[in-house]
Amino acid sequence: MLVRNATLADGRVRDVRIEGERIDAVGSDLAADGAETVDARERLLLPGAVDAHVHFREPGAPHKETWRTGSQSAAAGGVTTVVDQPNTDPPTTTGAAYDQKELLAQHSLVDYGINGGVTPDWDPETLFDRPVFALGEVFLADSTGDMGIDGDRFEDAVHRAAEAGVPVTVHAEDATLFDDAARDDAGSGTGHDANADAWSAYRAAEAEIAAVERAVEVGADAGVRLHVAHTSTPEAVDIVADAPDTVTCEVTPHHCLLSRADLDDLGTYGRMNPPLRSEERRAALYDRVVDGRVDLIATDHAPHTKAEKEATLLDAPSGVPGVETMVPLLLAETLDGPLTVERVRDLTAAAPAATFDLDRKGKIEAGMDADLALYDLDRSRSIAGERLHSKCGWTPFEGLEGVFPEWTLRRGDRVYDGAMDTFGSTDGKNVR
Repeated sequence: MLVRNATLADGRVRDVRIEGERIDAVGSDLAADGAETVDARERLLLPGAVDAHVHFREPGAPHKETWRTGSQSAAAGGVTTVVDQPNTDPPTTTGAAYDQKELLAQHSLVDYGINGGVTPDWDPETLFDRPVFALGEVFLADSTGDMGIDGDRFEDAVHRAAEAGVPVTVHAEDATLFDDAARDDAGSGTGHDANADAWSAYRAAEAEIAAVERAVEVGADAGVRLHVAHTSTPEAVDIVADAPDTVTCEVTPHHCLLSRADLDDLGTYGRMNPPLRSEERRAALYDRVVDGRVDLIATDHAPHTKAEKEATLLDAPSGVPGVETMVPLLLAETLDGPLTVERVRDLTAAAPAATFDLDRKGKIEAGMDADLALYDLDRSRSIAGERLHSKCGWTPFEGLEGVFPEWTLRRGDRVYDGAMDTFGSTDGKNVR
């Protein structure tokens, strides 16, 4: 394929020639050499996004999501690489569990990595014998899957990862600082829309801030590359920004764009870990996304069925879908907000690829994998759960604007055609 006259994130207009799985050349007036030619005039061409934090639910909960449906949702949102977390059933804590997930992951439409996890009975010897993308998310407090561990086990796991040369991703909340009185208040509500703000009060911001501070200390002592997942407070971002370069953090679109002020409308659909924060904290977090203190954006795509979410606040599971809406939401923010297209490219593609040493991802340059997505910034649309492709069928971003891709390529294969709303048939590859 030869993509002609595409506008890149920095505003340059270039041709991009693809040969096989790789970008062959980027320049002006490139020869087609018999390739299919696509006119991308007045269109934005971005590198395929790398979502370093998804939960595709297999094995164990295919009624929520499968590798096929989750990867279709990714492709339809311009995401060409995903990293799956270990809190499945069984959890990815042994070599055998890794192998089981790897067989299912081969049905993914996009490229993928598989993280390993830590529990009291994890088996680091066999786990690290597999091509683990990272260790984590290592849960310092329980979330979906009940994989929370204590401080001693965390320190041991981080040192074992350092010895194996494996980076660590941490879910940083200190459960000893949760507000149990607020949780009791949450239990007094009935119905899925009752008292949803109590979850934010329960898993207080101070619990995240303290846990991030401790995790950074442990990571520095072990000499490991440490990545803090779904950072929801500006204070935690600042801790990471002041830490050595071996420490990075991500922010999710939901923590960036939604706050406790939205919970009256979201109800239990807005329950997540860590929870939504105050509007003041949300705005400060957004500022850090814009100014560069946040390293990357990842979605924590965590689908549950509507029936599961429409329970009481204490019974509803935590998590929201987001892999399909990440890039569209951020591009919409560039239309009349402080984000630039270059910053979106860096947050969703270049930075996650660099953070996790994906040498052929995240850039539009000769020799890189031909992971590309084409957008028309003049064509945004209202986001509707019924039009998305996750198996769960809903979104916390209902009614917000998004700029979705016209098509998505993964290693040169057209894995999503927006005009026809159809998907390719070739499977992705393990990036490790």
